[in-house]
Amino acid sequence: MSPRRKIIIDTDPGQDDAAAIMLALGSPELEVLGITCVAGNVPLTRTQENARIVCEWAGRPDMAVYAGCDRPLSRELVTAEHVHGRTGLNGPNPLPVPTMPLQEQHAVDFIIDTLRTEPSKSVTLCTLGPLTNVATALTKAPEIVPRIKEIVMMGGAYFEVGNITPAAEFNIYVDPESADIVFKSGVSLVVMPLDVTHRALTTPARVQAFRDIGTVAGIAMADMLAFFERFDVEKYGSEGGPLHDPCVIAYLLRPDLFKGRHINVQIETQSQLTLGMTVADYWRVTDHAPNAMFMQDIDADGYFALLTERIATL
Repeated sequence: MSPRRKIIIDTDPGQDDAAAIMLALGSPELEVLGITCVAGNVPLTRTQENARIVCEWAGRPDMAVYAGCDRPLSRELVTAEHVHGRTGLNGPNPLPVPTMPLQEQHAVDFIIDTLRTEPSKSVTLCTLGPLTNVATALTKAPEIVPRIKEIVMMGGAYFEVGNITPAAEFNIYVDPESADIVFKSGVSLVVMPLDVTHRALTTPARVQAFRDIGTVAGIAMADMLAFFERFDVEKYGSEGGPLHDPCVIAYLLRPDLFKGRHINVQIETQSQLTLGMTVADYWRVTDHAPNAMFMQDIDADGYFALLTERIATL
């Protein structure tokens, strides 16, 4: 049996973040070393609480959850309650209050200490929200950069362009300076942009499959997605909402579900019009060196089958 892949999940839950956490905790191939929280979909006070709620839904109150940066590097925080609801986990009612503790250590310090002490190239960072925690860690302790196995992130877009502005995807837009640091870091990057996630829709049948599991985790998942999809169904006229963040975890488990291209990606940090845009040289029209595996397609049926199978084990 192959050794378990060591990961840190950096997240801003968010219903789709919650689904990603549950997928990871339901997958024995993965060793989740810790969950680090950042401000994004909702403020940090909510994201760290939401991460602990999700761990308890998954039957993992032993999981270590850390609070990190409460605002972007150099901007005011932009949040997404209009998508996720006031709590970030709207849907389940009532939303429980977690009883498991929040770790005292700052998330950035946990990331740094873990990458210093674990064997080099053994830890993958799975980023589901703005990249503030990760960029802060890379800046504070640059010696950890060559020790990171890989960063697999949900963020950006090319063909689909933006979901928070006409040009930018939310995670990158919230803290483009942090994204710029990460994309220039030299760490191996795999990017799940909107081009992938908008092909992974929470259709009624897929949501019902989670509800039919009948467990705390399965019902919570169905309740969250039933709320979460309403914004995108109204916005795009689609059959369901895109389930973004679990693509990051699914890639670690089943990379064959995804197709993409190794290209150069740069982050716009100056323009008022296109701030936060992921300028993806998908057709390789420049001579800039590739720095990211930028995914473009997904086997959505295989993706939801994997999610349903793993959440059923919780």
